[in-house]
Amino acid sequence: MPVLRIALTVNGVPVTRAVEPRTSLADFLRYDLELTGTHVGCEHGVCGACTVRVDGVLVRGCLMLAVQADGAGVETIEGVAGRGELADLQQAFAEENALQCGFCTPGMLLVAQELLAASPGASEREIREGLASQYCRCTGYHAIVQAVKKAGRGRRRT
Repeated sequence: MPVLRIALTVNGVPVTRAVEPRTSLADFLRYDLELTGTHVGCEHGVCGACTVRVDGVLVRGCLMLAVQADGAGVETIEGVAGRGELADLQQAFAEENALQCGFCTPGMLLVAQELLAASPGASEREIREGLASQYCRCTGYHAIVQAVKKAGRGRRRT
């Protein structure tokens, strides 16, 4: 199998690697860079567990090839959380018991972060619609919605 050389920035760090053309961005992050917060669930772009930011836009890492990210800036849950950007959401998720198995949590947090950045006062309905792209098998979403609302209330106060 031929390999292609890619250069991108992941969580603020320049990265250059040789990858097979068919390697997904999610697999590249997990296996080549050992950033295991990006989960692979359905491999069809349905569940959202592989959600990452590419040049500031949320994408499904399982649907994007690593070679498509050549020259891009990629942010994973490790990078976003490491900057403290999600601290209030992480705290709210813990307080509201919005964590069950945790498999969907990284993607859920990234999507919730985007939602609250656009609308910290989002209603319950808006939160549910905003999170509709993320699949959670464990919680039934009620606790997740409450956690996002709680974090939004805190953001409106600051």
